[in-house]
Amino acid sequence: MAWTWPTAGFFIFLLLCIVSMGIWEKFSPGGGPRRGVFGIDTTRGDRLFISLLGSIFIFLAWLWVFSTPLWGALALSIVWTLFVFLRV
Repeated sequence: MAWTWPTAGFFIFLLLCIVSMGIWEKFSPGGGPRRGVFGIDTTRGDRLFISLLGSIFIFLAWLWVFSTPLWGALALSIVWTLFVFLRV
């Protein structure tokens, strides 16, 4: 893997997600598991994992179907993350 600025940005983003969740947990412990859009009880960490995993598949599918640029995949990933995190 080539260490480019986009690659470093990706890992910095992952680090910021984990640190943000840690800070959020520090000030609001427990996260209050709730039944989400999938019908299963999830915590904030579970929803972060589901959104990141889903985003990976969105980007891979986008690359397979459309190739580059990846702005459409980014937009779909943001919508996916909002769908997973927001209450319905």
